[in-house]
Amino acid sequence: MLPSMRSSRPVASKLPRPGKAVAVESRPEKEDSLQVKRSPSSPQGAAKKRSAFGDITNANKNQQLVQKKKEGQKNNLKKTKNVPVGGVAKNNEVNLRKTIKKITAEQLDSELGKVETIKPEVQKSLPREQPKRPSLPPGVEDIDTESAEDPFASSEYASEIFGYMQKREEKFLLPNYIEMQTDISKEMRAILVDWMVEVQENFELNHETLYLAVKMVDHYLAVSVAMREKLQLIGSTAVLIASKFEERCPPCVDDFLYICDDAYKREELISTEMDILRKLNFDINIPIPYRFLRRFAKCAHSNMETLTLARYICELTLQEYDFVQESASKMAASCLLLALKMKDLGGWTPTLQHYSGYEVTDLVPLIKRLNFLLTYQSNEKLKAVKNKYSHRVFFEVAKLPAMDMLKLEESLKS
Repeated sequence: MLPSMRSSRPVASKLPRPGKAVAVESRPEKEDSLQVKRSPSSPQGAAKKRSAFGDITNANKNQQLVQKKKEGQKNNLKKTKNVPVGGVAKNNEVNLRKTIKKITAEQLDSELGKVETIKPEVQKSLPREQPKRPSLPPGVEDIDTESAEDPFASSEYASEIFGYMQKREEKFLLPNYIEMQTDISKEMRAILVDWMVEVQENFELNHETLYLAVKMVDHYLAVSVAMREKLQLIGSTAVLIASKFEERCPPCVDDFLYICDDAYKREELISTEMDILRKLNFDINIPIPYRFLRRFAKCAHSNMETLTLARYICELTLQEYDFVQESASKMAASCLLLALKMKDLGGWTPTLQHYSGYEVTDLVPLIKRLNFLLTYQSNEKLKAVKNKYSHRVFFEVAKLPAMDMLKLEESLKS
């Protein structure tokens, strides 16, 4: 509610202060030209004050000189007042035109050189200069030319951006950190990620937020030993940080305290946020497979259903600790190739090989593990991802059967 407005006090009529002039309708008679300076405290119309020796000294003459000087300054001010503001600029412009007329065309050509002007009609017909793109190998398609007109696609810098992200993957390689954790197991981590998927659905957050939050949890646990009662606090705080990084309107702190059933205090969540950022050196721009997956799907010209199937496979790996050490770009490429094989849409093209940097032989071991994950899920109690992708919005891709291992091997060899 807005605060109630205060009642305005009635404005009282102002009384004249002693020492201030009071307006009188009848104009006073002209005063003598010789006026003695009045003090502002004396009311107008009262007896004139004069200096003690005004009659026997030359004070009156000095006052006359001062008054004449003031009148002269006022006259000068009145004359300059009537001059418009842009008068000086106009005079300069007129003078500049006169000087330009005196200069002949030959002098201008010799000093400035001949300048060829292009008419607007001809200028519109001229083709725009496109940025120079690096030459591609034969058989490789330039996937950024289609989105050159889209300013949000950043087609001029897309290749450099994803190349830089692939280089950053080397900085964020995860060790087998579960060995140093004394109170946390793989199963506990899987339960936490399953809960984080539900949080992402309930808050309607971007998928990038979920992937980044899981990555931050892993990197934080790789450098800090945590207890099981603080695991949910770490997960919710990671989602909060990722929301601030990815979302336009991230949820507030009270929302995360609510989803934790008020098990933690506000001060604990804020202190955990500071601790995570410090342990990660405030570098949370971690490469995630979801971004690479969108890029590789564009190379394959896959439809939305195939891309959603690849996303489902990729999101299943978030719960599995055995896939933590895989790089983001390799995970995205393997999930997409497996989805292409499941939909019988071809294989790894030269365009995909060029933009991903992987050959089929590099992806075969990981693709087999992913297909095994689809066939035999380790924990059937964790169904957040499967229930999510069983909805019609996601084309019910979770209901698709996994490929036979022998058939998959033959398809990958061909």
